[in-house]
Amino acid sequence: MHDCDVPRSHEVRWEELRVPAGTHTVPVRLYRPEPFRYGWLVWAPGGSWQAASVEQWHETSAELARVSRCTVVSVGYRVAPAHRHPAQLEDVLTVMGWARDLAAREDATPALSVGGDSAGGTLAASAALVWRDRGEPLAAQVLAYPPLDPSCSAPSYTRMPDAFPPVSRMLAAWRMYRGDRPVTHRRGERLPSTPLEADRFDGLAPAIIAVGDLDPVLDDVVAYARRLDEAGNEVMLRTFTRTPHAAILRDSVPAGEGLSVRQWLGTVLRLHLAQHVPGPSGP
Repeated sequence: MHDCDVPRSHEVRWEELRVPAGTHTVPVRLYRPEPFRYGWLVWAPGGSWQAASVEQWHETSAELARVSRCTVVSVGYRVAPAHRHPAQLEDVLTVMGWARDLAAREDATPALSVGGDSAGGTLAASAALVWRDRGEPLAAQVLAYPPLDPSCSAPSYTRMPDAFPPVSRMLAAWRMYRGDRPVTHRRGERLPSTPLEADRFDGLAPAIIAVGDLDPVLDDVVAYARRLDEAGNEVMLRTFTRTPHAAILRDSVPAGEGLSVRQWLGTVLRLHLAQHVPGPSGP
């Protein structure tokens, strides 16, 4: 285990592990904040379902652990085009089960959350649906600007022609990820490639959602937050001003916002867990 070598994260220690997943193992990085923890957050990095990297998301994951006071498990899930849906979702679900069992052994109050940014946010939202259908408890779903609509048809996709990522790139990423199997059933279980494929949206974990006003996925994210709210779920949505896609990879604070995207997500998760978890665990 190493001292975390990122700015302002001296309170976090991390280690690399591999989680058994049947035919393969899933690489993860485990970030433990000290001296206490509120829960566990399984995090799916972005990268258009093609470039998820625990190494590239190292600083982000460490900062999420530091601010949220959660043990963060960053997931190096299988990527397209070598592996298409549902491989990515299955890896996230496998790590969630592994983290749940490890948390139960280590912590008196093992609250488990799932989250992700961009394509990882799509996976996290889909995983929250599967977790609900399995009857598994989930403390929160933490979503940073997840792409949701494979057709990319909302006005925000074309409102700003120079916005990142361009529509053509997003459409190609969806095709690469989904292939010809947008919805998959394994052992009688529905595994959606996007949460919009769900039959219903009630009974889900509280959603903590961040998106920028310069992000092409803005309209889809706001509409999804509204759908979750209308289904009776707790939703905490923040739209950051002057903020583009992929903002979680930067620790800069947009003018007038007070917190960066990852600081806000971590802070809201910590406050949410502090209200629902009896007390921090650890020494």
